[in-house]
Amino acid sequence: MQNNPSITSSEIGVLWMTYQQKTMIISMLEYLINKAEDPKAKDIMTDLYKETKPYCEKIRKIYEKEKLPVPVGFNSEDVNPEAPKLFDNGFDIMFIRLIKEISMGMHTLNLTMAYRSDIMQLFREMTIITQKYYDRCTSYLLEKGLLPRAPYVAVEEGVEFVNEKSYLSGSNLFNEKRSLNTVEISHMYHAVETNLIGMQVINGFSQCAKEKEISQYFAKGGELAKEIATSLGDIILKNDTQLPGLSGGNVTTSTVAPFSDKIMMYCISLFCSFSLGGNSLGTAFSLRNDLPVKFSIVMKDVFEYAHEGAKLMIKYGWMEEPPQTSKIKTK
Repeated sequence: MQNNPSITSSEIGVLWMTYQQKTMIISMLEYLINKAEDPKAKDIMTDLYKETKPYCEKIRKIYEKEKLPVPVGFNSEDVNPEAPKLFDNGFDIMFIRLIKEISMGMHTLNLTMAYRSDIMQLFREMTIITQKYYDRCTSYLLEKGLLPRAPYVAVEEGVEFVNEKSYLSGSNLFNEKRSLNTVEISHMYHAVETNLIGMQVINGFSQCAKEKEISQYFAKGGELAKEIATSLGDIILKNDTQLPGLSGGNVTTSTVAPFSDKIMMYCISLFCSFSLGGNSLGTAFSLRNDLPVKFSIVMKDVFEYAHEGAKLMIKYGWMEEPPQTSKIKTK
Protein backbone atom coordinates (compact mmCIF):
# COMPACT_ATOMS: atom_id res chain seq x y z
CA MET A 1 0.00 0.00 0.00
CA GLN A 2 1.09 3.55 -0.68
CA ASN A 3 2.11 5.54 2.40
CA ASN A 4 1.00 8.76 0.76
CA PRO A 5 -1.60 7.96 -1.92
CA SER A 6 -2.91 10.59 -4.32
CA ILE A 7 -5.90 12.61 -3.24
CA THR A 8 -9.29 11.24 -4.36
CA SER A 9 -12.15 13.11 -6.02
CA SER A 10 -14.29 12.97 -2.88
CA GLU A 11 -11.43 14.26 -0.74
CA ILE A 12 -10.93 17.21 -3.08
CA GLY A 13 -14.64 17.93 -2.89
CA VAL A 14 -15.06 17.75 0.90
CA LEU A 15 -11.93 19.83 1.51
CA TRP A 16 -13.25 22.45 -0.92
CA MET A 17 -16.59 22.65 0.89
CA THR A 18 -14.82 22.85 4.24
CA TYR A 19 -12.55 25.66 3.03
CA GLN A 20 -15.55 27.69 1.92
CA GLN A 21 -17.29 27.27 5.27
CA LYS A 22 -14.19 27.86 7.41
CA THR A 23 -13.12 31.02 5.57
CA MET A 24 -16.69 32.30 5.90
CA ILE A 25 -16.80 31.86 9.68
CA ILE A 26 -13.25 33.21 10.14
CA SER A 27 -14.18 36.36 8.20
CA MET A 28 -17.45 36.86 10.08
CA LEU A 29 -15.75 36.29 13.44
CA GLU A 30 -13.46 39.24 12.76
CA TYR A 31 -16.52 41.49 12.91
CA LEU A 32 -18.32 39.68 15.73
CA ILE A 33 -15.25 39.68 17.98
CA ASN A 34 -14.67 43.37 17.32
CA LYS A 35 -18.25 44.22 18.34
CA ALA A 36 -18.57 41.83 21.29
CA GLU A 37 -19.42 43.62 24.56
CA ASP A 38 -19.72 40.60 26.84
CA PRO A 39 -16.19 39.42 27.86
CA LYS A 40 -17.26 35.77 28.08
CA ALA A 41 -18.79 35.83 24.59
CA LYS A 42 -15.68 37.54 23.25
CA ASP A 43 -13.46 34.85 24.81
CA ILE A 44 -15.51 32.06 23.20
CA MET A 45 -15.29 33.63 19.75
CA THR A 46 -11.61 34.59 20.07
CA ASP A 47 -10.67 31.05 21.12
CA LEU A 48 -12.72 29.63 18.25
CA TYR A 49 -11.00 31.98 15.79
CA LYS A 50 -7.54 30.93 17.00
CA GLU A 51 -8.34 27.20 16.77
CA THR A 52 -10.15 27.36 13.42
CA LYS A 53 -7.88 29.61 11.35
CA PRO A 54 -4.95 27.13 11.12
CA TYR A 55 -7.21 24.62 9.36
CA CYS A 56 -7.74 27.00 6.45
CA GLU A 57 -3.96 26.98 5.98
CA LYS A 58 -3.79 23.20 6.34
CA ILE A 59 -6.34 22.73 3.57
CA ARG A 60 -4.51 25.29 1.43
CA LYS A 61 -1.25 23.37 1.82
CA ILE A 62 -2.87 20.08 0.83
CA TYR A 63 -4.22 21.70 -2.33
CA GLU A 64 -0.85 23.24 -3.15
CA LYS A 65 1.00 19.96 -2.53
CA GLU A 66 -1.42 18.15 -4.84
CA LYS A 67 -0.98 20.92 -7.46
CA LEU A 68 -4.66 21.80 -7.32
CA PRO A 69 -6.06 25.33 -7.69
CA VAL A 70 -6.55 26.79 -4.20
CA PRO A 71 -10.16 27.92 -3.57
CA VAL A 72 -10.87 31.62 -3.18
CA GLY A 73 -13.40 31.30 -0.37
CA PHE A 74 -13.78 34.47 1.70
CA ASN A 75 -11.34 36.99 3.16
CA SER A 76 -11.04 40.43 4.77
CA GLU A 77 -12.65 42.03 1.72
CA ASP A 78 -15.93 40.37 2.72
CA VAL A 79 -16.12 41.96 6.16
CA ASN A 80 -16.21 45.47 7.63
CA PRO A 81 -15.14 45.13 11.29
CA GLU A 82 -15.88 48.81 11.91
CA ALA A 83 -19.55 48.64 10.88
CA PRO A 84 -22.01 49.36 13.72
CA LYS A 85 -23.66 46.45 15.50
CA LEU A 86 -26.30 44.85 13.29
CA PHE A 87 -27.48 42.46 16.00
CA ASP A 88 -27.69 42.65 19.76
CA ASN A 89 -28.62 40.67 22.85
CA GLY A 90 -26.57 37.49 22.44
CA PHE A 91 -26.92 37.14 18.68
CA ASP A 92 -23.21 36.52 18.16
CA ILE A 93 -23.19 33.32 20.22
CA MET A 94 -26.59 32.22 18.87
CA PHE A 95 -25.18 32.55 15.36
CA ILE A 96 -21.93 30.74 16.19
CA ARG A 97 -23.88 27.92 17.84
CA LEU A 98 -25.94 27.43 14.69
CA ILE A 99 -22.80 27.44 12.53
CA LYS A 100 -21.19 24.86 14.83
CA GLU A 101 -24.31 22.73 14.58
CA ILE A 102 -23.96 22.76 10.79
CA SER A 103 -20.23 22.05 11.06
CA MET A 104 -20.76 18.97 13.23
CA GLY A 105 -22.93 17.41 10.55
CA MET A 106 -20.58 18.40 7.75
CA HIS A 107 -17.41 17.10 9.41
CA THR A 108 -18.98 13.75 10.27
CA LEU A 109 -20.28 13.28 6.74
CA ASN A 110 -17.01 14.45 5.19
CA LEU A 111 -15.04 11.99 7.31
CA THR A 112 -17.00 9.14 5.70
CA MET A 113 -15.85 10.34 2.27
CA ALA A 114 -12.14 10.57 3.13
CA TYR A 115 -9.64 7.72 2.75
CA ARG A 116 -6.22 9.24 3.31
CA SER A 117 -5.10 9.14 6.93
CA ASP A 118 -4.01 12.80 7.08
CA ILE A 119 -7.33 14.03 5.71
CA MET A 120 -9.32 11.74 8.00
CA GLN A 121 -7.33 13.09 10.94
CA LEU A 122 -8.07 16.64 9.79
CA PHE A 123 -11.82 16.03 10.01
CA ARG A 124 -11.51 14.23 13.37
CA GLU A 125 -9.69 17.24 14.83
CA MET A 126 -12.21 19.71 13.41
CA THR A 127 -15.06 17.60 14.80
CA ILE A 128 -13.57 17.77 18.30
CA ILE A 129 -13.13 21.55 18.05
CA THR A 130 -16.65 22.01 16.71
CA GLN A 131 -18.22 19.94 19.49
CA LYS A 132 -16.26 21.84 22.12
CA TYR A 133 -17.46 25.24 20.92
CA TYR A 134 -21.01 24.05 20.38
CA ASP A 135 -21.03 23.03 24.05
CA ARG A 136 -19.51 26.36 25.14
CA CYS A 137 -22.08 28.33 23.11
CA THR A 138 -25.00 26.27 24.44
CA SER A 139 -23.84 26.65 28.06
CA TYR A 140 -23.41 30.40 27.60
CA LEU A 141 -26.87 30.91 26.10
CA LEU A 142 -28.58 28.77 28.75
CA GLU A 143 -26.73 30.63 31.48
CA LYS A 144 -27.85 33.98 30.03
CA GLY A 145 -31.44 32.81 29.57
CA LEU A 146 -31.24 33.35 25.80
CA LEU A 147 -31.87 29.75 24.74
CA PRO A 148 -35.09 28.00 25.80
CA ARG A 149 -34.90 24.27 26.31
CA ALA A 150 -37.05 21.91 24.25
CA PRO A 151 -40.54 21.25 25.72
CA TYR A 152 -40.94 19.11 28.82
CA VAL A 153 -43.62 16.43 28.42
CA ALA A 154 -45.28 13.74 30.50
CA VAL A 155 -44.38 10.28 29.23
CA GLU A 156 -46.61 7.22 29.65
CA GLU A 157 -45.39 4.51 31.99
CA GLY A 158 -44.01 1.28 30.58
CA VAL A 159 -42.78 0.28 27.13
CA GLU A 160 -45.38 -0.18 24.39
CA PHE A 161 -45.30 -1.67 20.88
CA VAL A 162 -47.48 -0.39 18.05
CA ASN A 163 -50.36 -2.83 17.46
CA GLU A 164 -52.72 -0.77 15.30
CA LYS A 165 -52.30 0.75 11.86
CA SER A 166 -54.13 3.83 13.14
CA TYR A 167 -50.82 4.80 14.81
CA LEU A 168 -49.76 6.05 11.37
CA SER A 169 -52.87 8.15 10.84
CA GLY A 170 -52.70 11.88 10.60
CA SER A 171 -53.77 13.06 7.17
CA ASN A 172 -57.20 11.38 7.15
CA LEU A 173 -59.85 13.91 8.20
CA PHE A 174 -62.03 11.14 9.66
CA ASN A 175 -59.30 9.68 11.88
CA GLU A 176 -58.34 11.26 15.15
CA LYS A 177 -54.67 12.22 15.11
CA ARG A 178 -52.69 10.49 17.83
CA SER A 179 -50.45 12.50 20.13
CA LEU A 180 -46.98 13.31 18.86
CA ASN A 181 -44.24 11.05 20.12
CA THR A 182 -41.03 12.53 21.54
CA VAL A 183 -38.99 11.75 18.41
CA GLU A 184 -41.43 13.72 16.26
CA ILE A 185 -41.49 16.61 18.72
CA SER A 186 -37.69 16.75 18.80
CA HIS A 187 -37.39 17.13 15.01
CA MET A 188 -40.19 19.68 14.74
CA TYR A 189 -38.95 21.72 17.68
CA HIS A 190 -35.43 21.73 16.22
CA ALA A 191 -36.83 22.98 12.90
CA VAL A 192 -38.78 25.73 14.68
CA GLU A 193 -35.75 26.81 16.72
CA THR A 194 -33.36 26.97 13.76
CA ASN A 195 -35.89 28.80 11.58
CA LEU A 196 -36.46 31.42 14.27
CA ILE A 197 -32.72 32.06 14.49
CA GLY A 198 -32.45 31.97 10.69
CA MET A 199 -35.28 34.49 10.44
CA GLN A 200 -33.40 36.93 12.68
CA VAL A 201 -30.18 36.48 10.70
CA ILE A 202 -31.80 36.94 7.32
CA ASN A 203 -33.89 39.94 8.40
CA GLY A 204 -30.68 41.64 9.53
CA PHE A 205 -29.04 40.81 6.21
CA SER A 206 -32.04 42.23 4.34
CA GLN A 207 -31.73 45.47 6.28
CA CYS A 208 -28.13 46.11 5.25
CA ALA A 209 -27.62 44.40 1.86
CA LYS A 210 -26.18 46.78 -0.74
CA GLU A 211 -27.97 45.38 -3.78
CA LYS A 212 -31.74 45.99 -3.74
CA GLU A 213 -32.40 42.64 -5.42
CA ILE A 214 -30.40 40.85 -2.73
CA SER A 215 -32.20 42.74 0.04
CA GLN A 216 -35.55 41.67 -1.42
CA TYR A 217 -34.35 38.07 -1.66
CA PHE A 218 -33.39 38.11 2.02
CA ALA A 219 -36.74 39.65 2.98
CA LYS A 220 -38.47 36.82 1.14
CA GLY A 221 -36.37 34.32 3.07
CA GLY A 222 -37.33 35.93 6.37
CA GLU A 223 -41.00 35.44 5.53
CA LEU A 224 -40.36 31.82 4.54
CA ALA A 225 -38.53 31.09 7.81
CA LYS A 226 -41.39 32.66 9.79
CA GLU A 227 -43.95 30.64 7.83
CA ILE A 228 -42.07 27.38 8.50
CA ALA A 229 -41.65 28.12 12.21
CA THR A 230 -45.34 29.04 12.50
CA SER A 231 -46.71 26.01 10.64
CA LEU A 232 -44.58 23.47 12.52
CA GLY A 233 -45.08 25.32 15.79
CA ASP A 234 -48.86 25.08 15.36
CA ILE A 235 -48.63 21.29 15.16
CA ILE A 236 -46.68 21.22 18.44
CA LEU A 237 -49.16 23.57 20.12
CA LYS A 238 -52.13 21.50 18.95
CA ASN A 239 -50.48 18.62 20.76
CA ASP A 240 -50.89 20.70 23.97
CA THR A 241 -47.11 20.96 24.14
CA GLN A 242 -45.48 24.25 25.11
CA LEU A 243 -43.47 26.04 22.45
CA PRO A 244 -40.98 28.51 23.98
CA GLY A 245 -39.75 31.40 21.84
CA LEU A 246 -36.26 32.85 21.51
CA SER A 247 -35.51 35.85 23.68
CA GLY A 248 -32.27 37.08 22.13
CA GLY A 249 -30.65 38.11 18.87
CA ASN A 250 -32.44 41.38 18.18
CA VAL A 251 -31.79 43.27 14.94
CA THR A 252 -30.61 46.85 15.53
CA THR A 253 -31.52 49.85 13.36
CA SER A 254 -28.16 49.92 11.56
CA THR A 255 -28.20 49.75 7.76
CA VAL A 256 -24.40 49.64 7.38
CA ALA A 257 -23.38 46.22 6.08
CA PRO A 258 -20.79 44.42 8.22
CA PHE A 259 -20.51 41.72 5.55
CA SER A 260 -20.43 41.66 1.77
CA ASP A 261 -23.54 40.59 -0.11
CA LYS A 262 -21.48 37.68 -1.41
CA ILE A 263 -20.70 36.20 2.01
CA MET A 264 -24.24 36.80 3.28
CA MET A 265 -25.66 34.96 0.26
CA TYR A 266 -23.30 32.04 0.86
CA CYS A 267 -24.28 31.97 4.54
CA ILE A 268 -27.98 31.71 3.67
CA SER A 269 -27.21 29.05 1.06
CA LEU A 270 -25.49 27.07 3.83
CA PHE A 271 -28.55 27.49 6.05
CA CYS A 272 -30.81 26.22 3.26
CA SER A 273 -28.66 23.11 2.78
CA PHE A 274 -28.76 22.49 6.54
CA SER A 275 -32.54 22.95 6.55
CA LEU A 276 -33.00 20.44 3.73
CA GLY A 277 -30.89 17.86 5.58
CA GLY A 278 -32.67 18.40 8.89
CA ASN A 279 -36.13 18.23 7.36
CA SER A 280 -35.16 15.02 5.54
CA LEU A 281 -34.41 13.44 8.91
CA GLY A 282 -37.70 14.79 10.25
CA THR A 283 -39.49 13.09 7.38
CA ALA A 284 -37.66 9.80 7.87
CA PHE A 285 -38.34 9.57 11.61
CA SER A 286 -41.96 10.75 11.68
CA LEU A 287 -44.49 7.92 11.78
CA ARG A 288 -47.69 9.98 11.84
CA ASN A 289 -48.35 10.25 8.12
CA ASP A 290 -49.35 13.93 8.07
CA LEU A 291 -45.88 14.96 9.30
CA PRO A 292 -43.80 13.70 6.33
CA VAL A 293 -46.25 15.55 4.07
CA LYS A 294 -45.66 18.76 6.05
CA PHE A 295 -41.87 18.31 6.01
CA SER A 296 -41.97 17.58 2.26
CA ILE A 297 -43.78 20.87 1.60
CA VAL A 298 -41.20 22.69 3.72
CA MET A 299 -38.35 21.05 1.79
CA LYS A 300 -39.94 21.99 -1.54
CA ASP A 301 -40.23 25.64 -0.46
CA VAL A 302 -36.67 25.75 0.89
CA PHE A 303 -35.27 24.10 -2.24
CA GLU A 304 -37.02 26.59 -4.51
CA TYR A 305 -35.76 29.48 -2.38
CA ALA A 306 -32.19 28.11 -2.44
CA HIS A 307 -32.39 27.64 -6.22
CA GLU A 308 -33.48 31.26 -6.62
CA GLY A 309 -30.50 32.30 -4.49
CA ALA A 310 -28.10 30.23 -6.60
CA LYS A 311 -29.26 32.03 -9.73
CA LEU A 312 -28.65 35.39 -8.03
CA MET A 313 -25.15 34.33 -6.98
CA ILE A 314 -24.38 33.31 -10.54
CA LYS A 315 -25.77 36.60 -11.85
CA TYR A 316 -23.49 38.66 -9.61
CA GLY A 317 -20.44 36.41 -10.07
CA TRP A 318 -20.35 35.20 -6.47
CA MET A 319 -20.71 31.45 -6.94
CA GLU A 320 -17.31 29.78 -6.88
CA GLU A 321 -17.20 26.53 -8.86
CA PRO A 322 -16.07 23.38 -7.07
CA PRO A 323 -13.05 21.69 -8.73
CA GLN A 324 -14.12 20.27 -12.07
CA THR A 325 -13.02 16.98 -13.64
CA SER A 326 -10.86 17.30 -16.74
CA LYS A 327 -12.42 16.24 -20.01
CA ILE A 328 -10.51 13.76 -22.10
CA LYS A 329 -9.33 15.47 -25.25
CA THR A 330 -9.97 13.63 -28.49
CA LYS A 331 -8.35 14.20 -31.86
